[in-house]
Amino acid sequence: MSHDDTRVYDVIIAGAGPVGLFLASELRLSKLSVLVLEQSEDPHSPLKRLPFGMRGLWGPSIEAFYRRGLLEQIASQPRANKGGPGQPGSGSGASGSPPRGAAGHFAGIQFDHDNIDPSRWTYRLAGPGDTQLGAEMEHLERVLAAHALSVGVEIRRGRGVQGFEPSNDEVTVRTGEERIRARFLVGCDGGRSTVRKQGGFDFVGTEPEFTGYSVEVELTDPSILPLGRHYTPTGMYTQWQPGVFGLVDFDGGASHREELTCERVQTVLRRVSCTDVTLNALNLASTWTDRSKQATSYRKGRVLLAGDAAHIH
Repeated sequence: MSHDDTRVYDVIIAGAGPVGLFLASELRLSKLSVLVLEQSEDPHSPLKRLPFGMRGLWGPSIEAFYRRGLLEQIASQPRANKGGPGQPGSGSGASGSPPRGAAGHFAGIQFDHDNIDPSRWTYRLAGPGDTQLGAEMEHLERVLAAHALSVGVEIRRGRGVQGFEPSNDEVTVRTGEERIRARFLVGCDGGRSTVRKQGGFDFVGTEPEFTGYSVEVELTDPSILPLGRHYTPTGMYTQWQPGVFGLVDFDGGASHREELTCERVQTVLRRVSCTDVTLNALNLASTWTDRSKQATSYRKGRVLLAGDAAHIH
């Protein structure tokens, strides 16, 4: 038996990730009633913590967090920045000189601070923060969720959007046996977005060339595989710290979302590293690909998309 919520919200947001939470807060500051529906009941996850949960934030996001008084909280997480760029108000290194050395990577392409010259960015105004900041996903979501609740956003966890029916005046959202009405629905529910799929949004781009793996394992002989990034005839692997790997296997994305067992990861690691490495245990594992797609439209009537629901790369 279904239960209908009699209240009509201004906006329902699917997904309590960083995009959904920050959007909800911005809408609430405009005096709109906002409900965030999140499928996961528990916001905590090992994949949202270091080392796999590190996310890079850049200019516009950093400036938006500063304007809302959130940057100091986001940048204060221990180990996330290690004295590097992104501290509020810091435009230089510890000695007052411009930061030097490794600045990060994009899709595995490394670059240094020497390659970055913000003064050449014609449309960027000088701001209080540097152009980049590292933040752990769980910490970032915790700060944004607290901010959203403080401004009056309603968040319901364990209540993902399962479907919806739009009309000229509103959207009726189904979550479990409950039906909730709103003037608008925004899908911020990630790369596998239910809102995008059920809304019939075209999602176009390129198919994957590889399956990527983020794994934490225990090796029988850790000395077999050195730390750092290594390119091989069959792929690439990076060992950030002992037993923590990022792997790229050029299989056309065929293994993405397959069951990840210790034996399966060992087979891939052997093939990619070209060694006979042996795993004692698989502690954590996730897969991803280089698929790159974008919605051809971010809005259909009263249904909109944002974040990875609208574009993945």
